[in-house]
Amino acid sequence: MSCQGCKNGTAFGSTFSMAFQPIINTRRREVFAHEALVRGTDGSGAGCVLSLVDPDNRYAFDQQCRVRAIELAADLFPRHAMPHLSINFMPNAVYEPRACIRQTLETARRTDFPLDRIIFEFTEVEKLDTAHLLNILKSYREIGFKTAIDDFGAGYSGLNLLTQFQPDLVKLDMDLIRGIDTDRVKQIVVRRTLDMLRDLGVTAVCEGVETSGELEMLTDLGVDLIQGYYIAHPTFEGLSPIPTALAA
Repeated sequence: MSCQGCKNGTAFGSTFSMAFQPIINTRRREVFAHEALVRGTDGSGAGCVLSLVDPDNRYAFDQQCRVRAIELAADLFPRHAMPHLSINFMPNAVYEPRACIRQTLETARRTDFPLDRIIFEFTEVEKLDTAHLLNILKSYREIGFKTAIDDFGAGYSGLNLLTQFQPDLVKLDMDLIRGIDTDRVKQIVVRRTLDMLRDLGVTAVCEGVETSGELEMLTDLGVDLIQGYYIAHPTFEGLSPIPTALAA
């Protein structure tokens, strides 16, 4: 698709929307969460939207992403079995956690979206001020949100951060998962990482799963939470059904 949906400048509220990709609990055969992924208003990829983000508008973009994700999820998610909503956030766009969270809290209140069903995830591939990040994560936990590290194993300070704060979830980088069913080294690394996370009381999510072989290997390793194209592609402004093979 083209980037027509995001060529209107930096008034982000009218230039982007969200797609949702499920994270499946394969043992329970149910949706654990849906991750909100930014898209152009025509469903085009995130690149055209993110190309408009700069230090001057990063805060506004981060805030509007949260609002749009919660509003859409409140309309789409089943209330009788509410899954979690996973929202990516930019730590460098958060100046003071409790001041910067007001719009998020207001949106959740207005849409009646439970705070304990919201996961804030950040990627560790960008070098961050650890003290600032820890302040954000601890504040979010105190408010009632869940937290997650994305792309774990691909960034700067994942292990060091875990010694200081244990998030609710850690999402293993997809490069560790790709071809794991035929790669003994990856199997050893992932197995040891999973053991460490269990000892720390942190739940692992394996993302980037694209084949039945990868899924089978991860299941053998004891992983319950899976995300990737083998499960479902992101759905623009909608929810993907659980594949028949995984449905209860």
